[in-house]
Amino acid sequence: MTIDLYHGSNQIIQIPSPTGGRLHNDYGQGFYCTRHIELAKEWAVSENTDGFVNHYLLCLDNLKVLNLNDTNYSILHWLTLLLTHRILNLSSAIAREGFQYLTSHYFIETDTYDLIIGYRADDSYFSFARAFLSNTITLEQLKQCMYLGELGEQYFFQSKLSFSNLAFKDYSYVAKDEYYPKRIARDKNARLDFQKIQGEDTTGTYLIDLIRKEK
Repeated sequence: MTIDLYHGSNQIIQIPSPTGGRLHNDYGQGFYCTRHIELAKEWAVSENTDGFVNHYLLCLDNLKVLNLNDTNYSILHWLTLLLTHRILNLSSAIAREGFQYLTSHYFIETDTYDLIIGYRADDSYFSFARAFLSNTITLEQLKQCMYLGELGEQYFFQSKLSFSNLAFKDYSYVAKDEYYPKRIARDKNARLDFQKIQGEDTTGTYLIDLIRKEK
């Protein structure tokens, strides 16, 4: 099976590198793509810089894939993997206890997988994850947050086999004047919707509730 993938960047990347991305990214250092070209265009630009969308074909044959959105996993598996790789300030005792609980119950060993599929955490979504860790929103509210702003899935390449199955096809130019405002608007709308969702939830499950069940 072959699918189209896109990667937004300030560069044309014909040969992706496993060490080309940030070290503390959602699922670790590697190469990230999306099936949504419009999202890739938003990620390609910054306020002052135009960009490019790189178009690839991925052959999924023989790849060992971890799909965090299938029925074998919950949003807590995704959250734990995210918090494990991102730089995290555990400033409170509750946050530290929560992080320990999540890593003890929902951590997935990912080294044996070629490809990981899961949500992409822009800064706004990472703040939603921190809110759950700090017990200011419930699990149910966190799930609602993941659908704000049409977040979309991303594909994370980390093995030699996955890179060998990825073939560069072409690229397109992306203008910052068109797509940076769209990127900002998407983030702003997600934060505004989050304000409507957050607030005391008397029926939902807070992280501290999950921890207390273990005691």
